[in-house]
Amino acid sequence: MPKYKFVAVDQKGKEYTGNLEAADEASAESKLREKMLFPTSVSPAGAAGGGGKKTATKAKKKPGSGNASLQKEIQMPTFMQKVSPKQLMAFTRQLATLVNAGLPLVRGLQVLGRQEKNPLLKKSLAEMSDAIESGSNFAEALVQHPKIFDKLYVNMVKAGEVGGVLDKVLLSLAEFMEKVQKIKNKVKGAMIYPIVVLSLAMLILAFLMIFIIPKFEKIFADIMQGKPLPWLTAKVVVFSENFVVIGPIMVVVGILLGVGLKFAKKTKKGAYAIDWSKLHMPLFGSLFMKSAIGRFTRTLGELMDSGVPVLQALTIVGETSGNAVVESAVHDVHDAVKEGENIAPTLESTKIFPPMVISMVEVGEETGELPQMLRRIADNYDDEVDNAVAGLTSVIEPLLIVMLAMIVGVIVIALFLPLIGIIEGLNTN
Repeated sequence: MPKYKFVAVDQKGKEYTGNLEAADEASAESKLREKMLFPTSVSPAGAAGGGGKKTATKAKKKPGSGNASLQKEIQMPTFMQKVSPKQLMAFTRQLATLVNAGLPLVRGLQVLGRQEKNPLLKKSLAEMSDAIESGSNFAEALVQHPKIFDKLYVNMVKAGEVGGVLDKVLLSLAEFMEKVQKIKNKVKGAMIYPIVVLSLAMLILAFLMIFIIPKFEKIFADIMQGKPLPWLTAKVVVFSENFVVIGPIMVVVGILLGVGLKFAKKTKKGAYAIDWSKLHMPLFGSLFMKSAIGRFTRTLGELMDSGVPVLQALTIVGETSGNAVVESAVHDVHDAVKEGENIAPTLESTKIFPPMVISMVEVGEETGELPQMLRRIADNYDDEVDNAVAGLTSVIEPLLIVMLAMIVGVIVIALFLPLIGIIEGLNTN
């Protein structure tokens, strides 16, 4: 049976480390909980850890051991440091476990801070712990670290503290972030494949134009003896001769276009235009739209289910939507709801959300189960994103293969046309 090393705390906050045998990580966590220990880290034990005890032993530190110079961590400047979504998800889930076990919030932050590897998050946890000890609540402490915790996170925590269900809200937050990140990764994955193939096609084209075509041009000059090259061959040769100039220009134009789009994204009109274009792109537009609707409905559902007032929830959803078109539509919905209208008809007036979403929201409002209905819509759109990614892959793959074949095929034909002409001339003679 495999061995797992663990870090866990008891109800008083004492930290323990050790090794135990279990079928998998989940079984290891269950065994620790049976011993009234709450795991913060469980991972397969290395070869060196094979002789550890099965029972928990209190962690001991040796401050003077080892070479001090080797213990110093090379840290990036503060402005370059960031906390990845995966690290934030792990922290949120671990904190939910500790709070649910009855551990005081400050003690939980201190325990997680000691074992945190990310320097920015480690520093932030220490500062939040100090802020709470000074009289601030958890939400107020989170507000001081906007680079890590967005408004969605802060407001859900605030609602959890007010309702006395902080552990449940933290667990919901972790699950929410996992689902959102999963969809993001799928959308990115669908985009990466064609980008990689197109980049490969450009590299192949550059190689042929710079190294192969010039050599054939010299051969053709010798064997054609002043005769004109076939039309296609002549065009390929001219393109090859100009590629040394055209290639760098294309690279510079691409870089300038990327920088220009990045700056345009920072302006309100530019962001709206770019996001509108994304939602109406051939092939990918439907994928972006489904992803945006899924994110909107899941975020709004989570906020309302946590007890955040609907107007405040709509404001947060708009600011965290990640799409300027959706943000503008949600702003219109917010204003309409503020005037006393229902959400469903105002969603319909935006002309963005499909009839199915509007119908389900309307049913949710009528039955008083809007948060649950929004989650169902989000789950449905998550499935649709999966299907859209699979469909795109099946369509794009043959298209890209055909495109590559055409590029290489045209060049090969252009190179063989003079040789075919020479062979035909020899046969006639």
